[in-house]
Amino acid sequence: MDLSVCLVATELFGWGRYGGFGASTRMIGEGLAERGVEVSVVVPRGEGQRPVEHVEGMTIRSFPLRSYPLTGGIYRLCDSDVFHSEEPSWGTLKAQEAMPGRKHVVTCQNPKMDEDWRRVYGYYPLRRRLYNALMEGRVRQGVRMVDAVYCQAYSTISKAKQIYGLPRNPGFLPNPVKIPVLPPRKASEPTVCFLGRFDAEKRPERFFDLAKEFTDIKFVALGKAHDERLDRRLRESYGGIGNLSLPGFVLGKEKEDILDEAWVLVNTSVSECLPVSFLEASAHRCAILSFHNPDGFASSFGFHADEGSLGAGLRWLLDDDRWRRMGEEGYRYVSKIHELRRVIDLHIREYEKILGTIPRPSSSAR
Repeated sequence: MDLSVCLVATELFGWGRYGGFGASTRMIGEGLAERGVEVSVVVPRGEGQRPVEHVEGMTIRSFPLRSYPLTGGIYRLCDSDVFHSEEPSWGTLKAQEAMPGRKHVVTCQNPKMDEDWRRVYGYYPLRRRLYNALMEGRVRQGVRMVDAVYCQAYSTISKAKQIYGLPRNPGFLPNPVKIPVLPPRKASEPTVCFLGRFDAEKRPERFFDLAKEFTDIKFVALGKAHDERLDRRLRESYGGIGNLSLPGFVLGKEKEDILDEAWVLVNTSVSECLPVSFLEASAHRCAILSFHNPDGFASSFGFHADEGSLGAGLRWLLDDDRWRRMGEEGYRYVSKIHELRRVIDLHIREYEKILGTIPRPSSSAR
């Protein structure tokens, strides 16, 4: 395929980075490369990452975080037809400055209003808060200048329009998930799963406390904290709970096997958009138990809990095997909307639209 795309990323799964944004970016890049697209990724450097890596058909160019202002040359090296920011960032601005004659698009992964920021700021380090204060206005201006803006969740479309002062609603461009070929073999005993970082804003302690409350249920927490001291403290504090397993980050078949066995995925984060963990759990027919309800996901495919009803929500899902019906409905939804091949088709079609190789829809259809 005569198309080249540079994914402008804030993180990429691997090299010590295990967030949802990075997982989606990597899956999109690999999927595009499999279709013959020339894929570059530009990303802040992770642990042990070389300046240039070649992985699954992608050319990954990384840079030290302190070098953000000097990254224009990297985008010129990529020389891509389309520069696609997988979240508005400083990289969006640098790509525009370096390659003004190319097409630039943005996917808003988790747009935040002022009240959203207030919820999470207490969990962010000073460096992150200073960065937001210095760059937020410039990044918003940069988003208004790109050729197309998308959201990965329906529920954030109007929010993103307001935040960035856009003249019309962003389009919908979902994150992908791989759908297993075979149906899962669920565990014979109730099994509840956590999937994500153990960082402060994710509040994994809520999940661990749930394990203390439901001693006859198996709990598995997949993940770890970026801060080694925090990770060690959590494991020392909660590792002795008999029905709680803490295997760390697991990948590939081991991760798939755990999701295959799990009945319910629990999300305890202080703030979420539509996390990749919801898509992965639903692909394995798990019900969702969460404080957040993006796109009606928790209420449609599980239980939308308030701060005091996490335990009640778990009981409700386990009663009469409601979790099984909810998990099946979630599986059907992600198979229809988020299945990997369909999402890659959508990406390629959007790139072709902005490049003018196929007709654009009328503005009323967007």
